[in-house]
Amino acid sequence: MFDEQIELQQDSGNVLQAKNIPPYPGPNRMRDCYCTVNLDQEEVFRTKIVEKSLCPFYGEDFYCEIPRSFRHLSFYIFDRDVFRRDSSIGKVAVKKEDLQKYHGKDTWFQLQPVSADSEVQGKVHLELRLSEVITDSGVIMLECQGLPIVNGQCDPYAAVSLLGPSRSDAKKTKVKRKTNNPQFEEVFYFEVTRPLSYTKRQFDVEEEDVDKLALRVDLWNASNLKFGDEFLGGVRVPLRVLGQAGVHDAWYFLQPRENGGKSVKVEELGSLRLNIVYTEDHVFPSEHYTPLRDLLLHSANVEPVSASTAHILGEVCREKQEAAIPLVRLFLHYGKIVPFISAIAHAEVNRTQDPNTIFRGNSLTSKCIDETMKLAGMHYLQVTLKPIIDEICTDHKSCEIDPVKLKESENLDTNRENLRQYVDRIFNVITTSGVRCPTVMCDIFFSLRESAATRFQVDQDVRYTAVSSFIFLRFFAPAILSPNLFHLRPHHPDPATSRTLTLISKTIQTLGSLAKSKSVSFSAQHAFFPSIFISFDQTRLHLNFYVNCFQCCFSRPLFFRFMIKRAQGRNRFGMKNFKKRWFRLTNHEFTYHKTKALCSIPIENILAVERLEEESFKMKNMFQVIQPERALYIQANNCVEARDWIDILTKVSQCNRKRLSTYHPSAYLNGHWLCCKLSADTAPGCTPCTGGLPANIQLDVDGDRETERIYSLFSTYMTKLIKMQEACGSKSVYDGPEQEEYSSFVIDDPQETYKTLKQIVSAVQTLEQQHTKYKRDKFKKTKIGSQYVVCC
Repeated sequence: MFDEQIELQQDSGNVLQAKNIPPYPGPNRMRDCYCTVNLDQEEVFRTKIVEKSLCPFYGEDFYCEIPRSFRHLSFYIFDRDVFRRDSSIGKVAVKKEDLQKYHGKDTWFQLQPVSADSEVQGKVHLELRLSEVITDSGVIMLECQGLPIVNGQCDPYAAVSLLGPSRSDAKKTKVKRKTNNPQFEEVFYFEVTRPLSYTKRQFDVEEEDVDKLALRVDLWNASNLKFGDEFLGGVRVPLRVLGQAGVHDAWYFLQPRENGGKSVKVEELGSLRLNIVYTEDHVFPSEHYTPLRDLLLHSANVEPVSASTAHILGEVCREKQEAAIPLVRLFLHYGKIVPFISAIAHAEVNRTQDPNTIFRGNSLTSKCIDETMKLAGMHYLQVTLKPIIDEICTDHKSCEIDPVKLKESENLDTNRENLRQYVDRIFNVITTSGVRCPTVMCDIFFSLRESAATRFQVDQDVRYTAVSSFIFLRFFAPAILSPNLFHLRPHHPDPATSRTLTLISKTIQTLGSLAKSKSVSFSAQHAFFPSIFISFDQTRLHLNFYVNCFQCCFSRPLFFRFMIKRAQGRNRFGMKNFKKRWFRLTNHEFTYHKTKALCSIPIENILAVERLEEESFKMKNMFQVIQPERALYIQANNCVEARDWIDILTKVSQCNRKRLSTYHPSAYLNGHWLCCKLSADTAPGCTPCTGGLPANIQLDVDGDRETERIYSLFSTYMTKLIKMQEACGSKSVYDGPEQEEYSSFVIDDPQETYKTLKQIVSAVQTLEQQHTKYKRDKFKKTKIGSQYVVCC
């Protein structure tokens, strides 16, 4: 039943701080330290550099999906060196099986010494045979997996030795070039003799006790450097594992070299404080998640929404973020994110008393919108900000405007002008990028505006601040402040550039949330800021245009033109002739009309917009709007209009997740494509697309995996679910003040909430039984030494 079960892993953590780092051996004893997070030898995260400190504080969160097996989660402390390679100070390596010991706990770890001989990863597959006829021990060196990449390359070979009290025979495999998963398939023979305890047959040669022999396999990287080959790891296998059968076939983890590394007192290296959260998700076939998944996807339709399964998850989780991540991914996968966020946002707005605090807390609504913007808006963010962020990081122009922090060689007026130019440019690219905003974000912002405007009808600004608080404060400003976390830069910027980005980010936040009551106090508090601010009225003008763009006022079309289109042939025997139609484009859909709308193409269904070669229909100024199942061929009135339509359609669909990377520049006629002559109408394109997303930039979500993650959360917080059931009963029965232990729960309708809780508990218990059965069956089938249960 569970043959298709899949194990997936995820890890999150907080690199908090280090202390007692050994001082630099020189007059300036301070260090510039940063920390890396590694899966075995593969770096997956890097913190900022903390300058001139032996007790650096980082306080940085990281989160990663782990797509492969690993042995250690490691943390390395490095000292930056401007002129030479950065030097490693120490490390913390936590074995995979030990991660649960430290789950969710703040823990101080002693830094351990770093040595090339101890930095190993990967595993090796060996087969040993002891011949019954001749006194030979055969070793088949089969393969290795997951060897580390050393200096950008891996050319491995193996040295195989038979060790004993009076012997040390060594042999080598061939070098396998440019692979860290080498297939050796080489056989080595070592002559041995056996004592009488193994067989009644007498040998004329001196007897040798096989049980005292051992096989040593060392993996090396064949290096062209003068320093010699690099050690990749080794394994020692005693021949007594052969037993009476005389055969042993197993996988082994590679181990560090014995007595490798320098002798260093651990307490001299300092320590590192970490908070690690590690989970493994065992995902079953889709049908097992149907009851819980249906409950979750129905959440937007539950009245009140506080009684829905998704909202209850946010109530019982310790942090709203851990509930928001799987919920958003699940709802995005099934196309239900907009109604869900609209429902919980509307409920939160109705509970808000002060319009100045709208969406300012870490509620489930704000966390879900944050996560949606990260997933759906990542490419949009890169298209909008990456060019100017790259320029700022490359130019290194000083923008320091605090006189106390100003260097002697810097000029305050020059720095202020640099900052003003950067702010103007960034604010301009943001406010003019609305046409590229992903449709799902537009729909959410539109819903936020309507809910806020309805709830606070007297306050005319709230419709703007409700949306700008997300766009500026929680989307663009954090990306400017920490571009590496949003994939705008590979690593943390240097401290000087980081200061520039901080000033720009704070200014963008202020402009995005500017109100008349705040502008004066802000300027008075920071006397060196006023010249870089534009006036309130000018900012309001920008926000009007900006918010309207993002909130998709669909009644006002972006484009409205009269053109000729070819019938799409949706009916098998329909005519495919050309007809004149009115075309209308909004941020939401692309439609054409005669007297009423004949066809509507959602923007998210546009995979590409490209020119169509004239030879297709012997007509000029043609272009095509490519959809999942067909292409719409359109003739514009002139070449300028054709170019304008292609540009605007490309912009509004540029952030669609399934944009094509290739297309057919000619039409499909008479059973084949005119451009490449392929006969299949579903054949992939033959020409690279001129704009839009690469095909590999898509939202890769597994709905079953996210449901499994939600099940794990419900299982973890089962005691809170039970307490919430008690709270519903207490609220229904007693008409007095609410008990203090239940006050943390939002329960608008006790009976409806209790009904949902009962369904959740039932679905979770059913999945719990299936997990228990799977683990029991898996344990029975476990074979030590297999590829998946490796020998140490």
